[in-house]
Amino acid sequence: MIEAKIFKDYGSFRLDVEFSAGNEVLALLGGSGSGKSMTLRCIAGVETPDRGRIIVDGQVFFDSEKHINLTPQQRRVGILFQNYALFPTMTVLENIMTGVRTGRKREKWQAAEAALIRYQLEGLGDRYPAELSGGQQQRAALARILVGNPRILMLDEPFSALDSHLRDRMEREVMSLLKDYSGTTILVSHSRDEVYRMADSVAVYDRGQINAQGEKHQVFRNPGTYTAALLTGCKNFSRISGLTAENGVTRFHAEDWNLDLTIPGTHTGQVAAIRGHHIVSASPGDPNAFEMEITGAIEDIFEHVLLLRKPGATGAPIHWMIPKGSPEPLPQKTVTVSFPAESLMLLQP
Repeated sequence: MIEAKIFKDYGSFRLDVEFSAGNEVLALLGGSGSGKSMTLRCIAGVETPDRGRIIVDGQVFFDSEKHINLTPQQRRVGILFQNYALFPTMTVLENIMTGVRTGRKREKWQAAEAALIRYQLEGLGDRYPAELSGGQQQRAALARILVGNPRILMLDEPFSALDSHLRDRMEREVMSLLKDYSGTTILVSHSRDEVYRMADSVAVYDRGQINAQGEKHQVFRNPGTYTAALLTGCKNFSRISGLTAENGVTRFHAEDWNLDLTIPGTHTGQVAAIRGHHIVSASPGDPNAFEMEITGAIEDIFEHVLLLRKPGATGAPIHWMIPKGSPEPLPQKTVTVSFPAESLMLLQP
């Protein structure tokens, strides 16, 4: 479990975040330069916050008010980097032995030998990192980390340099290995798909602050802000005007789409959004149904993306995503679609 409140002023950039997580996988999702890796460095003790508090499993790593600041060695943190950071002149067994924190040499050797079996590296103990496949290197790096029983495990974009096929396989291996780890794992990523597959909860980073956070499905379903919706994959946004909420119904005009929309309940926000796969074909007269012009089409691997625009719209075309294999032929010039009320999101900017 981790509780963290971190403030660090770098002059041109400020990191100001607060979050907590139990024994789960917490993802820090954000673009480059948003402060994700800086957060890991503060937790690990490589960077010292200007103020704040970091507590892991009841152990105070840092407390500016109480003048507590444990060294990186005292914190017992495990970090998996993109390049795995194995020592190239050591064998796999020797690399793993460096992660064993206590015991005599023979005891460390025995612990490392057991880790070879546990992490499916049998017969590879005498090899050097350059002689291993990428997956074997990753398992060796994780074995070195986990054999030391870290208080917290942190994965710093470990798959970002890999091609898609290898990345998928590595993800599955890491997720399998994490089942043996009972502590908190923090995953740093800029990939919404990676986060959705691997994490239990999410904190969305934007310019050094947390823009949205919570359980994974909740954040993706209701991100709350424009930035969080954008980072979780939404492509359709519009400024809104004329918002009124009365008699249990909220009405507004989506300016960039030139649509008058209605949703049940009382809602506030300045930006409307809908994910492309939530738009559905409809009949005239259905709720939130409109005839749209088709201004273009994009063929993706598993879906067709039709670009829709209502006459008078000023913003970017609306992306409507249709899975391939649908029995209905694709419309060519115009189509009537509905924006389901339960799928429309009203967001803060």
